[in-house]
Amino acid sequence: MRTEQRKTLVVFDEIHHGGDAKAWGDAIREAFGDASRRLGLTGTPFRSDDSPIPFVSYAPDGDGVLRSQADHTYGYAEALADGVVRPVVFLAYSGQARWRDSAGEEHEARLGEPLSAEQTARAWRTALDPAGEWMPAVITAADQRLRQLRAQVPDAGGMIIASDRTAARAYAGLLTKLTSEAPTVVLSDDPGSSSRIAEFASSTNRWLVAVRMVSEGVDVPRLSVGIYATSASTPLFFAQAVGRFVRSRRPGETASIFLPSVPSLLQLASELEAQRNHVLGKPHRESGDDPLTGDPATRTQTEPGETGFTALGADAELDQVIFDGSSFGTATPAGSDEEADYLGIPGLLDAEQMRALLHRRQDEQLQRRARLQHAAAQSGPAQPATTHGQLRELRRELNSLVAIAHHRTGRPHGWIHNELRRRCGGPPIAAATREQLKARIEALHQLNAEQL
Repeated sequence: MRTEQRKTLVVFDEIHHGGDAKAWGDAIREAFGDASRRLGLTGTPFRSDDSPIPFVSYAPDGDGVLRSQADHTYGYAEALADGVVRPVVFLAYSGQARWRDSAGEEHEARLGEPLSAEQTARAWRTALDPAGEWMPAVITAADQRLRQLRAQVPDAGGMIIASDRTAARAYAGLLTKLTSEAPTVVLSDDPGSSSRIAEFASSTNRWLVAVRMVSEGVDVPRLSVGIYATSASTPLFFAQAVGRFVRSRRPGETASIFLPSVPSLLQLASELEAQRNHVLGKPHRESGDDPLTGDPATRTQTEPGETGFTALGADAELDQVIFDGSSFGTATPAGSDEEADYLGIPGLLDAEQMRALLHRRQDEQLQRRARLQHAAAQSGPAQPATTHGQLRELRRELNSLVAIAHHRTGRPHGWIHNELRRRCGGPPIAAATREQLKARIEALHQLNAEQL
């Protein structure tokens, strides 16, 4: 009635929730359709379904779908430039995973290598198993990173995002054993969850373990280190999870997120600064080649016969470090000196300092590898590189060429990577195949000849 009788401005916070149900969206339109002005705000202007968001305009694009149109956007890239959010460093861990299926047959696969959706899902599930070796190794690394940050930011905190209650309690036990400090555990359906979050936010306690507590209402600005220990892989969930760690409180604060080296997550991490919109239409959800389609780890757990799945263990290896769309480092075992070099990066750095330091760490790592390879060559014939090793070398070569092009032209690293993807297609460098990396290296040689 008020909107009909008076000139009214209606402000919708997190307007994308207006598409949660048809009745809810219809009610919003009915109640506020007559308002003189409407202001819709959201930090995640997209959904994982085809429900239209009320009062949002959609326009067709070249793919034959409708895409939401914002009147004004202020995304992560702009906020990072203004110092409103922190730079985020992703530390992706691979590892050799072993499991037994319901027929009693044993399998082995490596996270980070090209695998089928089923293999990826089961290797991913094995890595997240609290009883295995992967999670303790990653928790140890993340806690080491948190200690490094707390040397400069004493109240910095960490959070493990778990898939379910059972895993959350098991991870809490691991944290207590490995760090000698019991974490705060928050389960989404527990009545005291909000008060425990508020208590943790105002304390200096180190670790929080949570299930499904990454929505807009969870606000703990001191969170600086995260472990993405869940099978959820939709862009919305990932964006909300990362959003728990990016709040800037002082200049130079950084965030570090540890995650499995899974193609869908690597692509999301590499595209953190990309502006996403809500898309209506089936094509973008039906492509079987899209690593963001579906949730293979969750889907595999519900398939018939999957009750006989048994995780046998997975070792952990720091596969790569992702920052500003670029991949740094070469694979190194958890607990190694090379891993410690990345975990020991200072906690107060701006984006340019972080990029320069990652390049320097990578150069030092490659120089050590070159000396070891030279010494090994003196003692015998070289062994052929594995697929995983070939991918590392190709990523390193491409990053080196991008850095050269950056210094020669002044173009940002991200612009050069995006131009290569425009010309060659495919996912970001962290998730690209051997053939895609080779094509981009060749394309970059052409770009250099064209003066970009």
